Amino acid sequence: MESKQKLLAIIGPTAVGKTKLSIEMAKRFNGEIISGDSMQIYRGMDIGTAKITNDETEGIPHHLIDIKEPEDSFSVAEFQHLVRKKIAEIASRGKLPIIVGGTGLYIQSVIYDYNFSEAPADEAFRLILEERARGIGNEALHLELKKVDPESAAQIHPNNVRRVIRALEIYHCTGKMMSEYQKEQQPDLLYNIALIGLTMDRLKLYERINTRVQLMMHEGLLEEVSGLHKKGLRDCQSIQAIGYKEIYDFLDGRATLEEAVENLKQNSRRYAKRQLTWFRNKMDVEWFDMTEVLDFSKKIKEISDYVEGKLQVKSNT
Repeated sequence: MESKQKLLAIIGPTAVGKTKLSIEMAKRFNGEIISGDSMQIYRGMDIGTAKITNDETEGIPHHLIDIKEPEDSFSVAEFQHLVRKKIAEIASRGKLPIIVGGTGLYIQSVIYDYNFSEAPADEAFRLILEERARGIGNEALHLELKKVDPESAAQIHPNNVRRVIRALEIYHCTGKMMSEYQKEQQPDLLYNIALIGLTMDRLKLYERINTRVQLMMHEGLLEEVSGLHKKGLRDCQSIQAIGYKEIYDFLDGRATLEEAVENLKQNSRRYAKRQLTWFRNKMDVEWFDMTEVLDFSKKIKEISDYVEGKLQVKSNT
């Protein structure tokens, strides 16, 4: 039997410290990093997505960052294809692929062998939904999905019409939510994976998120979003991202700047809570608490020891 490719995945909520840890792991295990963030793919959206800077990479190669224009759409299926290809490419160089991010559905789609093509289909119903989407708009169709399958709706962007329609089609044909159908499949893990989750006391995490938002504003988030706004970017996936839609509300006169910043903090905190819930419910994760890390090198060793044991790989240190 052919052995599975080794893969390290680092997941967790926004602002928990994934980037810092991933650099340390890449240095120790001769790794290259693949971004598992659904928004860092967009060029010119750097501050609001907390994209890693050249200095912060410390020379470690990073992949799937800045590969799309902000007006482009991006689906889970496309992400899955690109990441699996990149994992094989990195491994062929004798390096350890490390996927890092907080977009649960995207990372889950890569590591598990889901096959939605086996779910029942109704082409006539699909055509009706496509026509409805053109008539009532993406948001309204997404709202219909939210009523019957709130779990899938929370993970699928309204502009990803094809996937919204597929979720509605599965419900129409089986009476089951796509999320239920997913659970019943019990998919296999495609990789020999060490799946590390970082967590933190909620109040401390929220404090870090609030501080990060203030730092983003200081670093020029308003100017970054204004540039996209001036280009006339409107109904596209990228602008719905947290950090962009709130500033758009200010630029469009729907909120004061102070209100927009507070909304950004609140939405980021809520997102972090949703991320943690998703990871805990959907994936078999080895959790490491980053709340009171007084000695970072000790925590690094603890995590490294776990990775060594799980993947049977040797650390450089």
